[in-house]
Amino acid sequence: MTVACAFVLATAALGAPVDSAGHAWIGDLAPLAEADFGCEQAAHLLERAGFGGTPAEIEELVSLGLQGAVSRLVDYEQVDDSDLLPFDESGIWDPGMDPFPPSRAAAVRLGRRDGRALGVDVLPEGSSRPLQPVVDKFFYGLRSNVLETRRLALWWGNRMVTTPRPLEEKMTLFWHDHFATSEVKVRDVRKMHLQNRTLRAHATADFKSLLLAVMRDPAMLVYLDNRENVKEHPNENFGRELLELFTMGVGNYTEQDIREASRAFTGWTNEVLDFRFDAALHDDGPKTFLGRRGRLGGEEVLDIILEQPATAEFIAGKVYRYLVREDLEPALQAQLGRHLRESGYELKALLGKILSSRDFYSPPSVATQIKSPVQLVVSTYRKLGLGKAPTAPDMNSLAGRLGQQLLYPPNVAGWAGGRTWITPATLLERGNAMRSVLFPPSLEEFGHPDRRLPGIYRQVEERLAQGMTITAATKQGDAASNAMADADEEYNTRYGGYRGYAMAYERVKLIPRHVPDVDLRAMVLTAGASDAKSAVDHLLHRFLRTPLTGAGRSALVDYLAAQLDSAALDTDAAGVPEKVEEALRSTLYLIFSSPEYQLG
Repeated sequence: MTVACAFVLATAALGAPVDSAGHAWIGDLAPLAEADFGCEQAAHLLERAGFGGTPAEIEELVSLGLQGAVSRLVDYEQVDDSDLLPFDESGIWDPGMDPFPPSRAAAVRLGRRDGRALGVDVLPEGSSRPLQPVVDKFFYGLRSNVLETRRLALWWGNRMVTTPRPLEEKMTLFWHDHFATSEVKVRDVRKMHLQNRTLRAHATADFKSLLLAVMRDPAMLVYLDNRENVKEHPNENFGRELLELFTMGVGNYTEQDIREASRAFTGWTNEVLDFRFDAALHDDGPKTFLGRRGRLGGEEVLDIILEQPATAEFIAGKVYRYLVREDLEPALQAQLGRHLRESGYELKALLGKILSSRDFYSPPSVATQIKSPVQLVVSTYRKLGLGKAPTAPDMNSLAGRLGQQLLYPPNVAGWAGGRTWITPATLLERGNAMRSVLFPPSLEEFGHPDRRLPGIYRQVEERLAQGMTITAATKQGDAASNAMADADEEYNTRYGGYRGYAMAYERVKLIPRHVPDVDLRAMVLTAGASDAKSAVDHLLHRFLRTPLTGAGRSALVDYLAAQLDSAALDTDAAGVPEKVEEALRSTLYLIFSSPEYQLG
């Protein structure tokens, strides 16, 4: 069945339900009637259960009907994604680098003690700076991990843009925020990649399997210091965040419960990339947790947590706020929690319930969510119909400038989200970011930022090329600073910092740079636009989920008409297509800079 959504979306008040009783849908989890599922509802569904899409993708969902559209998104295993490529690893990790030392000083101590560290030998006795290879390798580990993590983030971002299973990536992003773990502390891209795969594999499975997998995840074990959680000296980080942030929420447990949970997880550690239970470090004594007493281990504690109504309500409420709206009445949260618990914590059942409900399509739920930076960038690319995410501008850097860099959440609580995404400064920055998408830099100008040495190390490289000694090449700033850089005759710290970059650049694969493949003129012509008015209507229909005022729309039409001068959209006269394209891009930039575009 062919469905044409353009006229409806361009002329209707976006977000207004076709049912005049739409306000009665608020808080109603009953399924929306199939007759009430049209273009606006399909666009809203794709916006929240994914990252938005093109008019053709919206029309396809409409043709499936409500239940078919929800099934297509939620039961995404039925959709072929074999065209998505796996992450192309650079292979930066050498034998001997595990376990990676926590500091340069620790690496040096290992080298002095064993004559070898991080897979490299200390230079023979009598050599100048015998520990330099160890220091160089330590900094190589740090630099290469950061560079490879950027590549991993860009790979994931591109997957969000190109996947035919948008809800899979949307929920993977949700869990990355919920079980927040950062490369800053983990310092091992392999662990971050493994966690990303774990979150995706369990993104819409049952919460119990997801929770257990994350609690055994090496990146999480490192991030929450559970390797230091042993029976003689329990570390409460793991138990505290498990209860406060991951499962129950504040107010549903006691400090004693935190201590007892932490004891239950003693001995949960990792052997590099594998979970390992060390019985010798585990406290097998009796514990009392949430009123239950026994020789409880970690899995028993998780089972007890999942038995609590507060847990189901906490998780269901957080999923709801992510997909629907911030305002959630306690009675509705209790109802959602009960549904989740009775389904055996099956996330698909919860998602299907929410995405099919009248409440999901009620006026307060539509076009009221401030897009996170990642969602802003990804939805822009998907609505532009890009076949791949551009790397000039760099997608993760764009989102990072706006406050959300993939694989680098600010702390274990994740990103605050909501209204915190928007301030006068970030609203201006959002517009600037979108301008760089529509008017990208030339590839010559953009270059390869992943091969750009920081100033101090670029100076070292230049001085070494001139034949200077290491000591002379690394002089910088005052005498005290130079003395610290070369304080130990066994190594030079500043030279090690430089060599770390140089060695990483040799090993980490270069990110190919390409600009967005955008042809707005072809887009609006294909949509049937022939003049400024119809072109603006198509752009508004395609990119906004909430309408501009009549004055705002008229201003855009006047602006585009002035930019076009007398040029018609469909003429191929010399120089005109380029002029039309630039005029359309300038107009779309104004739309992207509007407050309305920040809402999804």
